Amino acid sequence: MTTAEEEIRAAARKRERSKAAFERDDAALRELFVKWRAAGEGPSDMARWSGMTREWVGKIAPDPDAPPKKRVVRVRRKKPADSD
Repeated sequence: MTTAEEEIRAAARKRERSKAAFERDDAALRELFVKWRAAGEGPSDMARWSGMTREWVGKIAPDPDAPPKKRVVRVRRKKPADSD
């Protein structure tokens, strides 16, 4: 094996391990957001503690007591043809 090949293979293995660790830790953080949001903590506080944005935390862990959002269905209509 060449030195370039060894270095690239080693970097790829390191990247895979890092990616797996990130995904594991990200899932754990998301679970904590949901748990503490259900316990009454606000998204602003959790965002400040984690360094994330309030909107991101609110998207991951929405208010469990909020009424469900209404779905909006938009119907595209064509403009009527000119009749000249």
